[in-house]
Amino acid sequence: MPKTIDDVIAESEIKDVHIRYCRANDRRDEELMRSCFHPDAVIELHKPLNVDEFIALGRQMLSNYTVTWHNTGNQLVEVDGDAAWAEHYTISSHRIAASDTGPERDFVASGRYIDRMERRDGEWRIARRIMLLDFNRLDPNPPVEQGFGSRGGERNRNDPSYAMRLRA
Repeated sequence: MPKTIDDVIAESEIKDVHIRYCRANDRRDEELMRSCFHPDAVIELHKPLNVDEFIALGRQMLSNYTVTWHNTGNQLVEVDGDAAWAEHYTISSHRIAASDTGPERDFVASGRYIDRMERRDGEWRIARRIMLLDFNRLDPNPPVEQGFGSRGGERNRNDPSYAMRLRA
Protein backbone atom coordinates (compact mmCIF):
# COMPACT_ATOMS: atom_id res chain seq x y z
CA MET A 1 0.00 0.00 0.00
CA PRO A 2 1.49 3.39 -0.96
CA LYS A 3 2.39 5.81 1.81
CA THR A 4 0.55 9.08 2.15
CA ILE A 5 2.30 12.36 2.83
CA ASP A 6 0.88 12.16 6.37
CA ASP A 7 2.56 8.75 6.81
CA VAL A 8 5.90 10.17 5.64
CA ILE A 9 5.60 13.12 8.04
CA ALA A 10 4.68 10.76 10.89
CA GLU A 11 7.71 8.55 10.10
CA SER A 12 9.98 11.57 10.20
CA GLU A 13 8.55 12.73 13.53
CA ILE A 14 8.91 9.22 15.02
CA LYS A 15 12.51 8.91 13.86
CA ASP A 16 13.18 12.32 15.40
CA VAL A 17 11.90 11.07 18.78
CA HIS A 18 14.49 8.29 18.70
CA ILE A 19 17.32 10.62 17.69
CA ARG A 20 16.34 12.94 20.57
CA TYR A 21 16.43 9.89 22.86
CA CYS A 22 20.02 9.15 21.78
CA ARG A 23 21.01 12.77 22.35
CA ALA A 24 19.33 12.79 25.76
CA ASN A 25 21.46 9.78 26.77
CA ASP A 26 24.74 11.25 25.58
CA ARG A 27 24.12 14.73 27.02
CA ARG A 28 22.51 13.27 30.16
CA ASP A 29 19.56 15.57 29.54
CA GLU A 30 16.71 14.20 31.64
CA GLU A 31 14.23 16.83 30.44
CA LEU A 32 14.88 15.86 26.82
CA MET A 33 14.67 12.16 27.76
CA ARG A 34 11.30 12.66 29.41
CA SER A 35 10.00 14.42 26.26
CA CYS A 36 10.50 11.19 24.29
CA PHE A 37 8.02 9.17 26.36
CA HIS A 38 4.35 9.47 27.20
CA PRO A 39 4.00 9.81 31.00
CA ASP A 40 2.44 6.33 31.24
CA ALA A 41 5.04 4.64 29.00
CA VAL A 42 6.54 1.26 29.85
CA ILE A 43 10.20 0.57 29.11
CA GLU A 44 11.18 -3.09 29.15
CA LEU A 45 14.74 -3.94 30.13
CA HIS A 46 15.38 -6.76 32.59
CA LYS A 47 11.93 -5.86 33.95
CA PRO A 48 9.25 -3.33 32.99
CA LEU A 49 10.00 0.21 34.20
CA ASN A 50 7.98 3.40 34.21
CA VAL A 51 9.53 6.62 32.90
CA ASP A 52 10.71 7.84 36.32
CA GLU A 53 12.32 4.48 37.14
CA PHE A 54 13.97 4.35 33.72
CA ILE A 55 15.41 7.86 34.05
CA ALA A 56 16.71 7.08 37.56
CA LEU A 57 18.33 3.88 36.29
CA GLY A 58 19.89 5.78 33.39
CA ARG A 59 21.24 8.42 35.77
CA GLN A 60 22.90 5.67 37.81
CA MET A 61 24.22 3.64 34.84
CA LEU A 62 25.47 6.57 32.75
CA SER A 63 27.43 7.96 35.70
CA ASN A 64 29.76 4.94 35.33
CA TYR A 65 31.08 6.26 32.01
CA THR A 66 33.12 9.32 31.09
CA VAL A 67 31.53 9.56 27.63
CA THR A 68 28.70 7.80 25.80
CA TRP A 69 27.94 7.92 22.10
CA HIS A 70 24.71 6.47 20.68
CA ASN A 71 24.55 6.03 16.92
CA THR A 72 21.37 5.09 15.09
CA GLY A 73 21.46 3.01 11.92
CA ASN A 74 18.49 1.37 10.26
CA GLN A 75 15.07 2.64 11.26
CA LEU A 76 11.87 0.95 10.16
CA VAL A 77 8.56 2.63 10.95
CA GLU A 78 5.04 1.42 10.19
CA VAL A 79 2.30 3.98 10.80
CA ASP A 80 -1.36 3.13 11.36
CA GLY A 81 -3.30 6.28 12.17
CA ASP A 82 -2.28 7.57 15.59
CA ALA A 83 -0.24 4.46 16.44
CA ALA A 84 2.97 3.12 14.97
CA TRP A 85 5.52 0.35 15.33
CA ALA A 86 9.19 1.20 15.00
CA GLU A 87 12.49 -0.68 15.11
CA HIS A 88 15.72 1.30 15.51
CA TYR A 89 19.14 -0.35 15.21
CA THR A 90 21.80 1.24 17.37
CA ILE A 91 25.44 0.96 18.30
CA SER A 92 26.43 2.72 21.48
CA SER A 93 29.90 3.24 22.91
CA HIS A 94 30.52 3.79 26.60
CA ARG A 95 33.97 5.00 27.73
CA ILE A 96 35.13 3.45 31.00
CA ALA A 97 37.85 5.39 32.83
CA ALA A 98 41.12 3.72 33.75
CA SER A 99 41.11 2.40 37.29
CA ASP A 100 42.72 -0.25 39.45
CA THR A 101 40.48 -2.77 37.66
CA GLY A 102 41.86 -1.97 34.21
CA PRO A 103 42.96 0.58 31.60
CA GLU A 104 40.61 2.99 29.85
CA ARG A 105 38.30 0.91 27.67
CA ASP A 106 35.09 1.10 25.66
CA PHE A 107 32.00 -1.00 26.22
CA VAL A 108 30.31 -1.19 22.80
CA ALA A 109 26.73 -2.43 22.62
CA SER A 110 24.82 -3.30 19.45
CA GLY A 111 21.09 -3.60 19.84
CA ARG A 112 17.65 -2.53 18.82
CA TYR A 113 14.82 -0.51 20.26
CA ILE A 114 11.36 -1.86 19.46
CA ASP A 115 8.74 0.83 20.01
CA ARG A 116 5.02 1.27 20.10
CA MET A 117 4.57 4.93 19.28
CA GLU A 118 1.39 6.86 19.86
CA ARG A 119 0.35 10.30 18.69
CA ARG A 120 -1.53 12.04 21.48
CA ASP A 121 -2.61 15.65 21.20
CA GLY A 122 -0.72 15.82 17.90
CA GLU A 123 2.63 14.68 19.37
CA TRP A 124 4.39 11.37 18.77
CA ARG A 125 6.03 9.79 21.81
CA ILE A 126 7.04 6.32 22.92
CA ALA A 127 4.23 4.43 24.66
CA ARG A 128 6.14 1.16 25.04
CA ARG A 129 9.79 0.38 24.37
CA ILE A 130 11.60 -2.95 24.40
CA MET A 131 15.38 -2.66 24.46
CA LEU A 132 17.23 -5.61 22.93
CA LEU A 133 20.97 -6.15 23.30
CA ASP A 134 21.97 -8.28 20.31
CA PHE A 135 25.70 -8.40 21.13
CA ASN A 136 28.42 -6.41 22.84
CA ARG A 137 32.16 -6.21 23.32
CA LEU A 138 34.76 -4.57 25.54
CA ASP A 139 37.61 -2.85 23.67
CA PRO A 140 40.88 -1.62 25.16
CA ASN A 141 41.51 2.04 24.44
CA PRO A 142 45.22 2.72 24.02
CA PRO A 143 46.21 6.39 24.41
CA VAL A 144 46.38 8.42 21.19
CA GLU A 145 47.67 11.91 20.59
CA GLN A 146 44.89 14.51 20.33
CA GLY A 147 46.17 16.41 17.30
CA PHE A 148 42.97 17.69 15.75
CA GLY A 149 39.48 18.88 16.53
CA SER A 150 38.17 20.53 19.64
CA ARG A 151 38.40 19.47 23.25
CA GLY A 152 35.32 17.26 22.92
CA GLY A 153 31.82 17.57 24.24
CA GLU A 154 30.24 17.68 27.64
CA ARG A 155 27.61 15.38 29.06
CA ASN A 156 25.20 18.18 29.97
CA ARG A 157 23.66 21.38 28.61
CA ASN A 158 27.10 23.02 28.52
CA ASP A 159 27.86 20.92 25.44
CA PRO A 160 28.61 23.18 22.43
CA SER A 161 25.65 21.69 20.53
CA TYR A 162 23.22 23.51 22.84
CA ALA A 163 24.89 26.89 22.22
CA MET A 164 24.96 26.38 18.42
CA ARG A 165 21.27 25.48 18.11
CA LEU A 166 19.11 27.91 16.18
CA ARG A 167 16.76 29.81 18.42
CA ALA A 168 13.26 30.88 17.47
